[in-house]
Amino acid sequence: MQIISAEQVESTLDFTTLVSALKSAFSRDFGMPQRQMYPIPSDDTEHHNTFALLPAWTDEVIGVKSFTNYPGNPSKGLVTTSAQVLLFDRESGVPIALVDGTSLTNWRTAAVSALASSLMSREDSESLLLYGTGAMAPYMALAHAAVRPLKKIYIHGRQLSKMEETCERVRQKRPDIDVVPCPTPEDIITGVDIVSCATSASIPLFKSSLLAAGTHIDLVGNHHPNSRECDSATVHMSRVIVDSRLNVLNEAGEILIPLNEGAIEHSHILGELSELCSGNVTPRTNSSQITLFKSVGTALGDVASAHLIYKKLN
Repeated sequence: MQIISAEQVESTLDFTTLVSALKSAFSRDFGMPQRQMYPIPSDDTEHHNTFALLPAWTDEVIGVKSFTNYPGNPSKGLVTTSAQVLLFDRESGVPIALVDGTSLTNWRTAAVSALASSLMSREDSESLLLYGTGAMAPYMALAHAAVRPLKKIYIHGRQLSKMEETCERVRQKRPDIDVVPCPTPEDIITGVDIVSCATSASIPLFKSSLLAAGTHIDLVGNHHPNSRECDSATVHMSRVIVDSRLNVLNEAGEILIPLNEGAIEHSHILGELSELCSGNVTPRTNSSQITLFKSVGTALGDVASAHLIYKKLN
Protein backbone atom coordinates (compact mmCIF):
# COMPACT_ATOMS: atom_id res chain seq x y z
CA MET A 1 0.00 0.00 0.00
CA GLN A 2 1.30 3.41 -0.99
CA ILE A 3 1.69 6.13 1.65
CA ILE A 4 1.10 9.58 0.15
CA SER A 5 2.38 12.52 2.19
CA ALA A 6 1.12 16.07 2.54
CA GLU A 7 4.10 17.24 0.47
CA GLN A 8 3.09 14.93 -2.36
CA VAL A 9 -0.50 16.16 -2.19
CA GLU A 10 0.67 19.77 -2.45
CA SER A 11 3.06 19.12 -5.33
CA THR A 12 0.62 16.98 -7.32
CA LEU A 13 -2.63 18.95 -7.31
CA ASP A 14 -3.77 22.03 -9.19
CA PHE A 15 -7.26 23.49 -9.06
CA THR A 16 -8.03 23.33 -12.77
CA THR A 17 -7.42 19.58 -12.90
CA LEU A 18 -9.03 18.89 -9.52
CA VAL A 19 -12.24 20.83 -10.26
CA SER A 20 -12.57 18.93 -13.54
CA ALA A 21 -12.04 15.56 -11.80
CA LEU A 22 -14.61 16.40 -9.14
CA LYS A 23 -17.18 17.45 -11.72
CA SER A 24 -16.69 14.11 -13.47
CA ALA A 25 -17.03 12.18 -10.19
CA PHE A 26 -20.21 13.99 -9.13
CA SER A 27 -21.71 13.49 -12.60
CA ARG A 28 -21.34 9.70 -12.57
CA ASP A 29 -22.72 6.85 -10.46
CA PHE A 30 -21.33 6.65 -6.94
CA GLY A 31 -22.18 5.37 -3.47
CA MET A 32 -22.06 7.65 -0.45
CA PRO A 33 -23.73 6.69 2.85
CA GLN A 34 -24.36 9.41 5.41
CA ARG A 35 -21.21 10.61 7.05
CA GLN A 36 -20.96 10.09 10.78
CA MET A 37 -20.06 13.02 13.04
CA TYR A 38 -19.21 12.34 16.67
CA PRO A 39 -18.91 15.23 19.18
CA ILE A 40 -15.90 14.81 21.44
CA PRO A 41 -16.40 15.96 25.04
CA SER A 42 -13.93 18.66 26.03
CA ASP A 43 -13.22 21.27 28.67
CA ASP A 44 -13.12 23.79 25.82
CA THR A 45 -16.73 25.01 25.94
CA GLU A 46 -16.14 27.73 23.34
CA HIS A 47 -15.53 25.27 20.50
CA HIS A 48 -17.12 22.08 19.16
CA ASN A 49 -14.55 19.26 18.90
CA THR A 50 -15.54 16.55 16.40
CA PHE A 51 -14.46 13.16 15.06
CA ALA A 52 -15.90 12.08 11.71
CA LEU A 53 -16.03 9.10 9.32
CA LEU A 54 -16.91 9.55 5.64
CA PRO A 55 -17.27 6.50 3.32
CA ALA A 56 -17.81 6.53 -0.47
CA TRP A 57 -17.10 4.53 -3.61
CA THR A 58 -16.87 5.04 -7.37
CA ASP A 59 -16.59 2.51 -10.19
CA GLU A 60 -12.82 2.36 -9.55
CA VAL A 61 -12.18 2.78 -5.83
CA ILE A 62 -13.67 2.52 -2.37
CA GLY A 63 -12.54 5.01 0.23
CA VAL A 64 -13.05 6.29 3.73
CA LYS A 65 -11.90 9.55 5.23
CA SER A 66 -11.53 9.97 8.97
CA PHE A 67 -10.86 13.36 10.51
CA THR A 68 -10.87 15.39 13.68
CA ASN A 69 -11.92 19.05 13.86
CA TYR A 70 -10.64 20.99 16.87
CA PRO A 71 -11.37 24.71 16.30
CA GLY A 72 -9.34 25.74 19.35
CA ASN A 73 -6.13 24.17 18.06
CA PRO A 74 -4.66 27.23 16.28
CA SER A 75 -4.25 28.98 19.65
CA LYS A 76 -2.04 26.03 20.64
CA GLY A 77 0.01 26.12 17.45
CA LEU A 78 -1.80 23.07 16.03
CA VAL A 79 -3.89 22.60 12.88
CA THR A 80 -7.69 22.71 13.19
CA THR A 81 -8.36 19.63 11.06
CA SER A 82 -6.33 16.40 10.98
CA ALA A 83 -7.34 13.69 8.53
CA GLN A 84 -6.40 10.58 6.55
CA VAL A 85 -8.03 9.00 3.47
CA LEU A 86 -7.75 5.23 2.94
CA LEU A 87 -8.33 3.95 -0.61
CA PHE A 88 -9.21 0.39 -1.69
CA ASP A 89 -9.31 -1.03 -5.18
CA ARG A 90 -12.99 -1.43 -6.16
CA GLU A 91 -12.53 -4.72 -8.01
CA SER A 92 -10.37 -6.58 -5.49
CA GLY A 93 -11.05 -4.73 -2.25
CA VAL A 94 -7.30 -4.52 -1.61
CA PRO A 95 -6.04 -1.32 0.08
CA ILE A 96 -3.95 0.70 -2.37
CA ALA A 97 -3.13 4.01 -0.68
CA LEU A 98 -3.23 6.04 2.52
CA VAL A 99 -3.35 9.73 1.64
CA ASP A 100 -2.69 12.64 3.97
CA GLY A 101 -6.16 14.01 4.47
CA THR A 102 -5.28 17.25 6.21
CA SER A 103 -3.78 18.86 3.11
CA LEU A 104 -6.29 17.02 0.93
CA THR A 105 -9.18 18.56 2.89
CA ASN A 106 -7.99 22.06 2.07
CA TRP A 107 -7.75 21.25 -1.63
CA ARG A 108 -11.00 19.28 -1.81
CA THR A 109 -13.10 21.77 0.14
CA ALA A 110 -11.90 24.71 -1.94
CA ALA A 111 -12.25 22.81 -5.21
CA VAL A 112 -15.83 21.77 -4.40
CA SER A 113 -16.71 25.41 -3.70
CA ALA A 114 -15.06 26.44 -6.94
CA LEU A 115 -16.91 23.71 -8.83
CA ALA A 116 -20.23 24.98 -7.48
CA SER A 117 -19.24 28.57 -8.24
CA SER A 118 -18.34 27.65 -11.83
CA LEU A 119 -21.95 26.54 -12.28
CA MET A 120 -23.73 29.05 -10.02
CA SER A 121 -21.93 32.40 -9.94
CA ARG A 122 -22.13 34.85 -12.81
CA GLU A 123 -19.55 34.08 -15.49
CA ASP A 124 -18.32 37.68 -15.38
CA SER A 125 -17.68 37.65 -11.62
CA GLU A 126 -14.58 39.76 -10.93
CA SER A 127 -14.49 40.20 -7.15
CA LEU A 128 -14.46 37.93 -4.11
CA LEU A 129 -14.93 38.66 -0.42
CA LEU A 130 -13.48 35.86 1.69
CA TYR A 131 -14.35 35.57 5.37
CA GLY A 132 -11.67 33.55 7.16
CA THR A 133 -7.90 33.51 7.62
CA GLY A 134 -7.38 29.90 8.68
CA ALA A 135 -5.33 27.26 6.90
CA MET A 136 -8.04 26.77 4.29
CA ALA A 137 -8.38 30.46 3.37
CA PRO A 138 -5.66 30.73 0.68
CA TYR A 139 -6.97 27.58 -0.99
CA MET A 140 -10.49 29.02 -1.09
CA ALA A 141 -9.31 32.24 -2.74
CA LEU A 142 -7.12 30.45 -5.27
CA ALA A 143 -9.81 27.92 -6.15
CA HIS A 144 -12.41 30.60 -6.87
CA ALA A 145 -9.81 32.48 -8.91
CA ALA A 146 -9.25 29.35 -11.00
CA VAL A 147 -12.85 29.28 -12.26
CA ARG A 148 -13.79 32.96 -12.51
CA PRO A 149 -11.89 35.99 -13.91
CA LEU A 150 -11.28 37.57 -10.51
CA LYS A 151 -9.52 40.92 -10.45
CA LYS A 152 -9.87 41.72 -6.75
CA ILE A 153 -9.99 39.57 -3.61
CA TYR A 154 -10.84 40.97 -0.18
CA ILE A 155 -9.74 38.95 2.87
CA HIS A 156 -11.50 39.48 6.22
CA GLY A 157 -10.50 38.04 9.58
CA ARG A 158 -10.38 38.97 13.23
CA GLN A 159 -6.67 39.89 13.21
CA LEU A 160 -4.99 42.25 10.74
CA SER A 161 -1.76 40.24 10.86
CA LYS A 162 -3.56 37.10 9.73
CA MET A 163 -5.38 39.01 6.99
CA GLU A 164 -2.04 40.29 5.71
CA GLU A 165 -0.49 36.81 5.90
CA THR A 166 -3.36 35.22 3.98
CA CYS A 167 -3.25 37.97 1.35
CA GLU A 168 0.46 37.42 0.81
CA ARG A 169 0.03 33.66 0.37
CA VAL A 170 -2.57 34.28 -2.33
CA ARG A 171 -0.46 36.97 -4.01
CA GLN A 172 2.48 34.59 -4.28
CA LYS A 173 0.38 32.24 -6.42
CA ARG A 174 -1.66 34.89 -8.24
CA PRO A 175 0.33 38.14 -8.53
CA ASP A 176 -2.06 39.20 -11.29
CA ILE A 177 -4.91 39.67 -8.79
CA ASP A 178 -5.26 42.60 -6.37
CA VAL A 179 -5.53 40.90 -2.96
CA VAL A 180 -6.19 43.19 0.01
CA PRO A 181 -7.05 42.95 3.73
CA CYS A 182 -10.62 43.93 4.56
CA PRO A 183 -11.14 44.93 8.23
CA THR A 184 -14.66 46.27 7.53
CA PRO A 185 -16.37 43.92 5.05
CA GLU A 186 -19.73 45.65 5.52
CA ASP A 187 -18.24 48.59 3.60
CA ILE A 188 -17.56 46.60 0.43
CA ILE A 189 -19.82 43.53 0.47
CA THR A 190 -22.53 45.20 -1.61
CA GLY A 191 -20.06 45.65 -4.45
CA VAL A 192 -18.62 42.13 -4.65
CA ASP A 193 -19.71 39.28 -6.91
CA ILE A 194 -18.87 36.28 -4.71
CA VAL A 195 -18.95 36.00 -0.91
CA SER A 196 -17.15 32.94 0.47
CA CYS A 197 -17.21 32.01 4.17
CA ALA A 198 -14.74 29.55 5.70
CA THR A 199 -14.88 30.36 9.40
CA SER A 200 -15.73 28.85 12.77
CA ALA A 201 -18.34 31.56 13.37
CA SER A 202 -21.49 30.53 15.22
CA ILE A 203 -23.56 33.59 14.28
CA PRO A 204 -24.18 35.23 10.86
CA LEU A 205 -21.21 37.08 9.42
CA PHE A 206 -23.14 39.63 7.35
CA LYS A 207 -26.60 41.16 6.94
CA SER A 208 -28.76 39.97 4.07
CA SER A 209 -29.75 43.58 3.33
CA LEU A 210 -26.17 44.34 2.25
CA LEU A 211 -26.12 41.75 -0.55
CA ALA A 212 -26.39 43.00 -4.12
CA ALA A 213 -28.46 41.35 -6.83
CA GLY A 214 -26.54 38.60 -8.61
CA THR A 215 -24.24 37.73 -5.70
CA HIS A 216 -23.10 34.13 -5.25
CA ILE A 217 -22.67 32.98 -1.63
CA ASP A 218 -20.41 30.08 -0.68
CA LEU A 219 -20.66 28.64 2.86
CA VAL A 220 -18.20 25.96 4.01
CA GLY A 221 -17.11 26.74 7.56
CA ASN A 222 -19.96 25.46 9.71
CA HIS A 223 -21.21 21.90 10.23
CA HIS A 224 -23.19 22.27 13.45
CA PRO A 225 -27.01 22.45 13.67
CA ASN A 226 -27.05 25.43 16.03
CA SER A 227 -24.42 27.55 14.28
CA ARG A 228 -24.46 29.39 10.97
CA GLU A 229 -22.44 31.76 8.81
CA CYS A 230 -25.47 33.55 7.31
CA ASP A 231 -28.94 34.52 8.50
CA SER A 232 -32.33 33.06 7.57
CA ALA A 233 -33.20 36.02 5.34
CA THR A 234 -30.15 35.34 3.19
CA VAL A 235 -31.17 31.72 2.70
CA HIS A 236 -34.79 32.72 1.99
CA MET A 237 -33.77 35.18 -0.74
CA SER A 238 -31.32 32.78 -2.41
CA ARG A 239 -31.51 29.91 -4.87
CA VAL A 240 -29.95 27.17 -2.76
CA ILE A 241 -27.83 24.16 -3.76
CA VAL A 242 -26.18 21.86 -1.18
CA ASP A 243 -23.36 19.37 -1.50
CA SER A 244 -25.48 16.63 0.13
CA ARG A 245 -29.06 16.90 1.37
CA LEU A 246 -28.48 14.00 3.76
CA ASN A 247 -25.50 15.61 5.44
CA VAL A 248 -26.68 19.23 5.31
CA LEU A 249 -30.08 18.39 6.80
CA ASN A 250 -28.29 16.60 9.62
CA GLU A 251 -25.61 19.18 10.37
CA ALA A 252 -25.96 22.64 8.84
CA GLY A 253 -27.54 25.39 10.91
CA GLU A 254 -27.67 27.63 7.84
CA ILE A 255 -30.48 25.43 6.54
CA LEU A 256 -31.82 23.79 9.71
CA ILE A 257 -32.45 27.04 11.60
CA PRO A 258 -34.60 28.71 8.88
CA LEU A 259 -36.42 25.39 8.40
CA ASN A 260 -37.24 25.28 12.10
CA GLU A 261 -38.29 28.93 12.01
CA GLY A 262 -40.60 28.30 9.08
CA ALA A 263 -38.66 30.78 6.95
CA ILE A 264 -38.14 28.13 4.26
CA GLU A 265 -39.45 24.66 3.38
CA HIS A 266 -37.44 21.61 2.32
CA SER A 267 -38.34 22.37 -1.31
CA HIS A 268 -36.28 25.56 -1.04
CA ILE A 269 -33.22 23.36 -1.62
CA LEU A 270 -33.19 23.16 -5.42
CA GLY A 271 -30.76 20.26 -5.57
CA GLU A 272 -27.46 18.66 -4.67
CA LEU A 273 -24.03 19.11 -6.20
CA SER A 274 -24.38 15.86 -8.16
CA GLU A 275 -27.62 17.14 -9.74
CA LEU A 276 -25.92 20.44 -10.51
CA CYS A 277 -22.97 18.72 -12.21
CA SER A 278 -25.18 16.41 -14.26
CA GLY A 279 -27.31 19.31 -15.46
CA ASN A 280 -30.49 18.13 -13.75
CA VAL A 281 -30.98 21.36 -11.81
CA THR A 282 -30.73 24.99 -12.92
CA PRO A 283 -29.15 27.18 -10.23
CA ARG A 284 -29.56 30.51 -12.00
CA THR A 285 -31.97 31.71 -14.69
CA ASN A 286 -30.86 35.36 -14.78
CA SER A 287 -27.96 37.53 -13.69
CA SER A 288 -29.81 39.27 -10.86
CA GLN A 289 -30.62 36.18 -8.78
CA ILE A 290 -28.71 35.51 -5.57
CA THR A 291 -27.35 31.97 -5.40
CA LEU A 292 -26.11 30.08 -2.36
CA PHE A 293 -24.05 26.91 -2.04
CA LYS A 294 -23.87 25.21 1.35
CA SER A 295 -21.19 22.56 1.83
CA VAL A 296 -20.46 20.46 4.91
CA GLY A 297 -18.11 18.07 3.09
CA THR A 298 -18.73 14.84 1.24
CA ALA A 299 -16.80 11.59 1.17
CA LEU A 300 -17.01 11.47 -2.62
CA GLY A 301 -15.02 14.69 -2.84
CA ASP A 302 -12.30 13.22 -0.64
CA VAL A 303 -12.21 9.85 -2.40
CA ALA A 304 -12.19 11.35 -5.90
CA SER A 305 -9.44 13.82 -4.93
CA ALA A 306 -7.32 11.12 -3.29
CA HIS A 307 -7.77 8.85 -6.31
CA LEU A 308 -6.68 11.65 -8.66
CA ILE A 309 -3.47 12.05 -6.65
CA TYR A 310 -2.87 8.29 -6.65
CA LYS A 311 -3.30 8.09 -10.42
CA LYS A 312 -1.04 11.10 -11.08
CA LEU A 313 1.71 9.57 -8.92
CA ASN A 314 1.44 6.20 -10.63
